[in-house]
Amino acid sequence: MKRRICLLTLIFLCASLSAQNEIVPYIPASELPDIVACVPAPPADPSPEFDHDVLRYMWGKQQRRDSARLQMAVRDAIWNLDTTLAILSEPFGMTISAQGTPEIYEVITRGVRTIEDIRYRPKAHYFRIRPFAYFQEPSIFPQDDEWLATEGSYPSGHTIRAWACALLLAEINPDAAAAIFARAWASGESRVISGCHWQSDVDASRPVASIGYARLQTSGEFRKQMEKAQKEFRRLSGKCKCKCR
Repeated sequence: MKRRICLLTLIFLCASLSAQNEIVPYIPASELPDIVACVPAPPADPSPEFDHDVLRYMWGKQQRRDSARLQMAVRDAIWNLDTTLAILSEPFGMTISAQGTPEIYEVITRGVRTIEDIRYRPKAHYFRIRPFAYFQEPSIFPQDDEWLATEGSYPSGHTIRAWACALLLAEINPDAAAAIFARAWASGESRVISGCHWQSDVDASRPVASIGYARLQTSGEFRKQMEKAQKEFRRLSGKCKCKCR
């Protein structure tokens, strides 16, 4: 069963990387804030903060005994933006797709692509070892471990993606913000459960995504598309008091 899950994950990964390269960000990665300059470095080993990371790694291994939580972690680990949208569509209250909600889909995919590009500098700068590699144990996706070990652990790209998506969805549907952020938070914790990220990686990633989100607001093109997405949501949800078309 685990081998089948790993194979499916790799298939989704290859497909999503190809599709993501076609998404045009609103702001080039070179113009995003330098996270190395504005967010603290990951905890040193040894340090009390790193001890906490180790304790949370052990906590994550315990969580894997819960089959439902393990399945959530498996789903959250799929590096595919459409999968992230499907996960967060549930608390958002509406299925998001290129065909059914084109304006929402465009602002989310391009917005998330813009924000998540902010991770490249700190990942390369710190090149932090991942928990499963540090402890020389397999993650819940052993077939992915070899290539994951070639990319730095700090910050967590999956968490940045989920939190960025949540920020954008909450801007479109503020009434569902609490449920959206609760699910996105759990998605970050899934990375600790998987053994692929330290807790401090995940904790840093939420403000990192927020920094990218703040920079995104300066794009006039983004603001225009967000207005279209909000209008589309009000129309489809029946919350529009005017005759939106």
